[in-house]
Amino acid sequence: MPILPSEPHRARAMAESFGTDPERYDRARPSYPEAMVRAIVAAAPGPDVVDVGTGTGIAARLFQAAGCRVLGVEVDPRMARWARGRGLDVEVSAFESWDPAGRVFDAVVSGQTWHWVDPVAGAAKAAAVLRPGGRLAAFWNVGRPPSDLADAFAEVYRRAQPDSLMARAFDPAGGSALTDRAIAGIREAGGFGEVERWRFDWERTYTRDQWLDQLPTSGAYALMPPGKADEVLTGIGAAIDAAGGSFTMAYTTLVITAARLTDTTDPRPT
Repeated sequence: MPILPSEPHRARAMAESFGTDPERYDRARPSYPEAMVRAIVAAAPGPDVVDVGTGTGIAARLFQAAGCRVLGVEVDPRMARWARGRGLDVEVSAFESWDPAGRVFDAVVSGQTWHWVDPVAGAAKAAAVLRPGGRLAAFWNVGRPPSDLADAFAEVYRRAQPDSLMARAFDPAGGSALTDRAIAGIREAGGFGEVERWRFDWERTYTRDQWLDQLPTSGAYALMPPGKADEVLTGIGAAIDAAGGSFTMAYTTLVITAARLTDTTDPRPT
């Protein structure tokens, strides 16, 4: 049965492909702006944070540096092992079925992973583990290379694998689909106040080698047949060479956030 775009949390093979090379993932994946971290910390009632889908701890380390006590919840034991080796406290579980063992928190955050969580069950679990006034914040990086390079990248993907999600990787509607789905899940779960949209704009310059190092960390790339994956690397590298060997990615970090209502009654069974 095909996985619908509205149900990415059911695409388990893609969702659990990231742990094949956690060292590369941690090294190559983009981080998040400090301004976003400060805004989330300021909006939370205290420093106790659960990082959902913590991965290798890219976001968790930022919240630690901002003075938070962070507990990671990660479904992939390979990623959890890597994060623990960098000093993070991580429990292995899908968030929807995670047992908080009576603990409550000031914030539930999720960087680049909330779309792998069932949007309603995940929001309900977040409401159940947050203190009154606690903050749920899910966030994603959406990148936009220069328009000519975006067109060249898309053409490489279309030639290699026309139905690949990567052929639409720089479609602005992709970010909206993720955030709209998160908002709908929060509203359906109940237990939260008004949902807010925040955005933070920033840039990062990539060399050819840095961008090619990052490409295999995407779920869509990881599921390509080896021959097609090599074709993509060659084509993308040639496009960057033709553009001068480096480029600046314009990133927008999109945040969907809401505060737990002061009524502490859980919105639904978890």
